[in-house]
Amino acid sequence: MSLSLFKLGQRYLLRRPLQSILVVLGIALGVAVVIAIDLANGSASRAFSLSTEAISGRATHQIVGGPNGVPQEIYGQLRRELGLREVAPIVSDYVTVRELGDQPVRLLGIDPFSEAPFRSYLGSADDEPLSLEALTAFLAQPNTIFLSREVAEQNGLESGNTLTLGIGPREVTATIAGLLDPSNELSRRALDSLLLADISTAQELLQRDTLSNIDLILPEGEAGTAEVERIASILPEGVRVEQPATRTATIQQLSAAFELNLTALSLLALVVGMFLIYNTVTFSVVQRRPVLGTLRALGVTREEIFALILGEAAVMGVVGALFGMGLGIVLGRGVVGLVTQTINDLYFVVNVAGVDVAPTTLLKGSLIGILSALLAAAVPAWEAASVEPVTALRRSAIESRVMGLLPKLSLAGAGLGLVGLVLLAVSTRSVVVSFLGLFAVIIAFALLTPWVTVLFMRLAESPLARLGVLGRMAPRDIVRALSRTSVAIAALMVAVSVIIGVSVMIGSFRNTVTEWLETTLQADIYISPPNIAANRSTAPMERAIAEQVASFEGVERISWARDVTVASPEFGRVQLVAVSEEVSGRQRPFKWVEGSQEAAWERAQLEGAVFVSEPFAFRHEIGQGDSVTLYTDMGERSFPVVGVYYDYSSDQGVVLMPDALYRTLYDDPYLSSVAAFVTEGTDPDALVGQLRTFFAGEQALVIRSNVGLRASVLEVFERAFAITGALQLLATIVAFIGVLSALMAMQLERARELGTLRATGMTQRQLWGLTMLETGLMGSTAGLWAMPTGLALALVLIYVINRRSFGWTLQLHLEPSALVEAFAVALVAALLAGIYPAVRMSRIRISEAIRSE
Repeated sequence: MSLSLFKLGQRYLLRRPLQSILVVLGIALGVAVVIAIDLANGSASRAFSLSTEAISGRATHQIVGGPNGVPQEIYGQLRRELGLREVAPIVSDYVTVRELGDQPVRLLGIDPFSEAPFRSYLGSADDEPLSLEALTAFLAQPNTIFLSREVAEQNGLESGNTLTLGIGPREVTATIAGLLDPSNELSRRALDSLLLADISTAQELLQRDTLSNIDLILPEGEAGTAEVERIASILPEGVRVEQPATRTATIQQLSAAFELNLTALSLLALVVGMFLIYNTVTFSVVQRRPVLGTLRALGVTREEIFALILGEAAVMGVVGALFGMGLGIVLGRGVVGLVTQTINDLYFVVNVAGVDVAPTTLLKGSLIGILSALLAAAVPAWEAASVEPVTALRRSAIESRVMGLLPKLSLAGAGLGLVGLVLLAVSTRSVVVSFLGLFAVIIAFALLTPWVTVLFMRLAESPLARLGVLGRMAPRDIVRALSRTSVAIAALMVAVSVIIGVSVMIGSFRNTVTEWLETTLQADIYISPPNIAANRSTAPMERAIAEQVASFEGVERISWARDVTVASPEFGRVQLVAVSEEVSGRQRPFKWVEGSQEAAWERAQLEGAVFVSEPFAFRHEIGQGDSVTLYTDMGERSFPVVGVYYDYSSDQGVVLMPDALYRTLYDDPYLSSVAAFVTEGTDPDALVGQLRTFFAGEQALVIRSNVGLRASVLEVFERAFAITGALQLLATIVAFIGVLSALMAMQLERARELGTLRATGMTQRQLWGLTMLETGLMGSTAGLWAMPTGLALALVLIYVINRRSFGWTLQLHLEPSALVEAFAVALVAALLAGIYPAVRMSRIRISEAIRSE
């Protein structure tokens, strides 16, 4: 019997390929989105890990310093005074290379004579040895580097070619002395994002007389601990010993919330796909109810019927997952650019040379797709197995049961909504709990969709009755097929609500950031070196540039800032910004401040206090009376916090201190940016042109007016949310397929009814009108119901998800146009989905339609 049932299910799927294709496509799209996001996140994370491992190599510890690095004299002390031999000095920084498409790559300066225990880039026993000529040029000739052979071939480069390196405000040229081609796969991949230079060459190129860090290989256990203590005893204030793995893990945690948010949004596409699967499987059950009823009457058990329906869903789930894997890899290659750009803008520099397709990612995405298909098919499968044979032979039975279940379904939706609200209201910083609450709220709105559909159709009956018979038929037909129409409406509603919710969230974010920029950016002109990270000016700039700007006619006064990353014993890596003057004109919006802003700034200057941004205070639970401890060049020091200000430049947070205080604590002569205030009557744009002309032959500087800087900040903002828009579109496509599936199901099931109407005088035009009216009603219902759902989603995203993920306080900004556009999307998607069923039914032969059953 089981083999016969399997063949029966196989024949059913093959005889109705369109239904099967729709389900497979829905599953494939959902799986593809999940895999694509996971691949993009994973590739960026692995690229960063590979880059950092390429720098640290086999080092167990590193000696690191403050913003100005590690004094190179320490390297000599370690070898001479402590007798350490496995010690390697390192100079490294990110640069851009014009010949490599201005991609950020890391310039790694090494001492070839100390490298062997740490890294094998200069050759191992299995590698092709470098020529003596190449090694001699590398060590003896200025501005020479080694490049990966694979990267060189990809970009049409060879030994002897020159590269143009962008290093902060300067451009310098370097010559390729040789090409590295290690046999080790890990080393080969690591070299994809590296330029290798002799340490003295790296110092000359970077204009640095200090080291970035010193690598150490120390024994494990108590002997290693003793060595760390011995090393620490000779280190000056501000220099310390760290483990590379700890430092890397801290940096990778920066983007964790961003990646989690993307993953959660990608799962929404799969949730929408589950509605599609449910709807199609339900239709297949209804379509075969007489057959299933007959089988039950002939002795087939409930378990066998359940297994038959679930088996069909599993087959389609497997096929959809297979297609989804291929599509996910293709999408992943496109999405990785958006994810990488956002990580570069907001978190840390990463160069992704390609997409790493991890088998675990493909397996995870496939299992999620298959399990989603089985879960969505379980309810209709249970329905098919539980109905008595005599009931199964009546086609109207399921719709009667659905109407009977309507109150229970609505109560279940209300209960699930309450559970979601409790999860959102509970006092926790867990983003996972927040997303569980969000999904519970969305599913609650979906469970209320049948009740809402019936309500809307009853409200529509009276106005539509003026259209005649078709106007009266359309809402009744939708209610009569509620088991399918409500699911299709729910799928479309969820997709459109995501559009509304995310659009309102992005609009609120944009409006909040725009108001923040207008308040905080009060200077007329901003000058900074070119930077790889868009939201930070970390490249060093000589103080002489500030003096030159101040001497320009039309400049009333200037202020400057230094943006660096420092270490903290409490918080790990901390972004520290030192300012000579408040460019906001003391109008910076504060969440709280001790006394007035003037008094707080005076205390910061006189007593060594600091301000922290809202995200920093949120992540580290800092309140009034608390302090922040940082490592400085003068040793460990605590700073009282006198205010928490609103800031949207970094979700990790910023510590803000007066420049005078910073200079007493850190041996750092550089600036990161200069702000100029022009005299009354001076045209800022004209002055920008003069400054660009003046510095054109000397320094590569980014010189922007107030308006230009705001535009560049908003450009970064747009890039950060570009991938969100792509996810919205994919969710809508899946929902469109769901509506098409539901309409096909309705039209095919009603073939006899429509054939009878055609036989009694209904014209093709009237049939088209009825179909379009029904699809328009379904789209309108989905669009209207999506509005409260989308607003609820927006409120959760703004006040819960964003708060717990990034620590930002956003102001709700609702544009009515977003609701109108979303409603239009729902209506147009439904109308477009109704075209094919209408065409198909208008071409059917009346005699065949009447005979169909």
